[in-house]
Amino acid sequence: MKTKHTTHKTLFHSWAMMAVAALTLFLGAAGNSWAQKAEGLALTPPMGWNSWNKFACDIDERLIRETADAMVKSGMKDAGYQYVNIDDCWQGQRDAEGNIQPDAKRFPSGMKALADYVHGQGLKLGIYSDAGDATCGGRPGSRGHEYQDALVYARWGIDYVKYDWCNTPGMSAEPAYTTMRDAIAKTGRPMVFSICEWGMSKPWEWAGKVGHLWRTTPDIYNCFDCQFNPGFSTGLGVLRILDKHADANLRNFAGPGHWNDMDMLEVGNGMSEDEDRAHLSIWAMLASPLILGNDLRSMSESTRRILTNPGVIAVSQDKLGVQALRVLVDGPLEFYAKPLDGGDWALMFLNRSNQPADVHHDWKKQVLGDDLSKRSVDFKQAVYRWSDLWSKKTGDTSGKLEARLAPHSVLMLRLTGPAKP
Repeated sequence: MKTKHTTHKTLFHSWAMMAVAALTLFLGAAGNSWAQKAEGLALTPPMGWNSWNKFACDIDERLIRETADAMVKSGMKDAGYQYVNIDDCWQGQRDAEGNIQPDAKRFPSGMKALADYVHGQGLKLGIYSDAGDATCGGRPGSRGHEYQDALVYARWGIDYVKYDWCNTPGMSAEPAYTTMRDAIAKTGRPMVFSICEWGMSKPWEWAGKVGHLWRTTPDIYNCFDCQFNPGFSTGLGVLRILDKHADANLRNFAGPGHWNDMDMLEVGNGMSEDEDRAHLSIWAMLASPLILGNDLRSMSESTRRILTNPGVIAVSQDKLGVQALRVLVDGPLEFYAKPLDGGDWALMFLNRSNQPADVHHDWKKQVLGDDLSKRSVDFKQAVYRWSDLWSKKTGDTSGKLEARLAPHSVLMLRLTGPAKP
């Protein structure tokens, strides 16, 4: 006859065997969108900072430590920014066993010590690699070393991996990124996986099972409405990226854990304050990750206030995770609507032109509807309160909305209601 102790031991053994089997199934179930990437990560668009836009290859461990310090001191961390991501050019060479090493001159303390420092600030550390033999900056890529590199990243304590697409002739994106996804999953360490192949293979059609976010366009360029072609690559201004994003009807593919990535932010890098506010508003409305690209150590107070606007960030981080819909186009004016959790709406009026534009919006002439979220509002039947997320003005939908928008600016509202009589 079994004793009570033996029974408990047997039950524990059975439970443990089932847990191991479940974990094996979790890591090995091919094709399951959550089996091969970490569930529970990026349930809202990731927020953080990346070194490339401002510093390109001019990076070292001092910059990363000082940026982490500045993220905390400036209030960026409290506003929701948490990832400090090192882009290209951190790599040195591989050792005799093929393990990737950081550039010893730039990162003499090593990546594990740097990750420990960033974690000590309550932040997370991201890193960069490439699916090809070499990165865009000519450093060693991960091709043929995917499982080895992922394991090294896990040992260092990396939390976020951006994976680029330079030097990949003859390669197909989906299987290449799937290989790195599987390599990251096998380490057992949760890491956000950022796919960066510039929208070339329509990643929105396949990347939801592979990564947490995927680039939808070529690289961003620090301007509001322009296109720049420096040789082999293309840089797009804010409006050019918006147009490619909206015209491709990508919103059906975005949601918690899988996001359309419009590239890193250029706020604070030289555009006007109106353009910076519009830039952040567009990214928030379209549920793109908010990955900063400026120098946090020396940013102006106006830039800091823009980037920490709580109302705009709340729209970005809304847990419903629905990307905004372009509802109306009226000459240079565009009107976007984003359904929010709890019945609220975020609305954005965008002035694309170089001249001021007037908004004359009669709420009662239009039923606001979204087939994706199955939400609609008839303003003839319900009055909503609104708050301007930039000016802090308030009002409701019982009367017309009248406003003058400066060139390259936005009016961004949050609607709450319906208002009680």
